[in-house]
Amino acid sequence: MATRRLALPMLLAASGLGLWMLLAGAESVFGLDLGSIGFAVLVLSTWSALHGVWRLSLTDAELQVSPAEWKAWIGTVFMTVAVLYFVARMHVFQTPNLADSPEAREVGRNLVLLLVAWTVLSSTVGRRWKDRVQEDERDREIEREAAGWSRHAVTAMIVGLAVLLGISPADRLEWATLPMIANLLVLVLMVGCLVDNGASAVRHWLDRR
Repeated sequence: MATRRLALPMLLAASGLGLWMLLAGAESVFGLDLGSIGFAVLVLSTWSALHGVWRLSLTDAELQVSPAEWKAWIGTVFMTVAVLYFVARMHVFQTPNLADSPEAREVGRNLVLLLVAWTVLSSTVGRRWKDRVQEDERDREIEREAAGWSRHAVTAMIVGLAVLLGISPADRLEWATLPMIANLLVLVLMVGCLVDNGASAVRHWLDRR
């Protein structure tokens, strides 16, 4: 039991360390690539959590939370990490050609791996509740409201980006290369997904309280 109590703080500490190393911006210390090490630590702690989720039995506290809420919280955490990482590395897309930027390819690869980890963890959590109702009318209503918040956020960001590009003088748009604009649009979609999951998670939590 004591080991179980210590497992969560240890996983959270490892995840926090990995995330800090990933976002710190320091390319290397003592010849070691902090970004790659941080990503490895982050993924390792995620898979450790996945293993724990697979082995542990359902607790009373877990049963009080619906499967839809658990999936929303997992999505919120993963999208928060992905957005923070993307924003911290956005400068690598200030290049006229992505093929000439290994840093940009690394960012794309790491984001895909995060997406895979999110998908596998969500699927594993879903299998834990295969005997429970996965979604009811309340969950669908919350999902519709969260989707509305996401659409509003995406619309506002697209309009803001269009206005910024439209009113800025040409000499101040040197940063706006085609790869940068394309990835800004990807970031808008990611933030929209984050708003969707976050609004759903918070609404579920408020209803439960």
